[in-house]
Amino acid sequence: MKIQGRMFIWLSFFILIMAIVYGVWSKEPAGTTALFLAFGLSIMIGFYLGFTARRVDAGAQDDTEADVADDAGELGFFSPHSWQPLMLGFGGAIAFLSIAVGWWLIYFSAPFIVIGLFGWVFEYYHGESRTQ
Repeated sequence: MKIQGRMFIWLSFFILIMAIVYGVWSKEPAGTTALFLAFGLSIMIGFYLGFTARRVDAGAQDDTEADVADDAGELGFFSPHSWQPLMLGFGGAIAFLSIAVGWWLIYFSAPFIVIGLFGWVFEYYHGESRTQ
C-alpha cells in the first residue's frame, strides 16, 4: 500500500501542475475546475493509502523480493447474496433520472435509497446471516 500511496501523491502533484498550466493558458473554467477536483480526489486517495499502510501489515506488493503466489489467499469478505446493491442502484438511477425529467421524481427514489442503505448496513444483524 505504500507504493500505491506514493504513486497517487505523485500523480496528484502532476495533476496540480497541469491544472495550473491549463488554467493559465486556456482561461476555461470548466476544465480547470475538473482538473483541480481530480487533484483533490487523487490527494485524498494517496493520503488514505499512506495512512492505512502504516496501520496494517506489509503486503506482498510492498516487498521487492515477493512472488505472485505470496499475495494469494483470502483478501476480505464479500457478501455473496446481497440484494441491497440492486436496490441502491435502482434508487440511484431514478434519482439521476430526476435531473433530466424533473426534481419531483427524486421523491420516488428516496424510499428505494433509504431501504437499500439500511438493508445493506444491517443485513448481517438479522436472519440466517446473523452469525457471520
